[in-house]
Amino acid sequence: MIRVTVLYPNESGKKFDHDYYAKKHMALVRDRLKSFGLIRTEVDKGVAGGAPGAPAPYISVGHVYFNSLADFQKGMGQHGKEIMADIPNYTNIQPQTQISEIVA
Repeated sequence: MIRVTVLYPNESGKKFDHDYYAKKHMALVRDRLKSFGLIRTEVDKGVAGGAPGAPAPYISVGHVYFNSLADFQKGMGQHGKEIMADIPNYTNIQPQTQISEIVA
């Protein structure tokens, strides 16, 4: 199984609409990618860093799970432009992406 993690750095002066991201953007992702093997989605809202009083390094983190990298790539090949075009509707932060294999 793979997890695609999209991280939104907590940058001063940037906007992020958690409600839109969780309810509308991730609904779009689920709708477009479910036929390509999407297993589930998750959304994290950053609340703190590791040290007491430290801000969260990421304002939000999204996760999507697939059985294989090929499934994810097929889905994004078909719907990636539409999914990416929705980003300005909830943030002006440049997202960072990591794809991981879940080993435990």
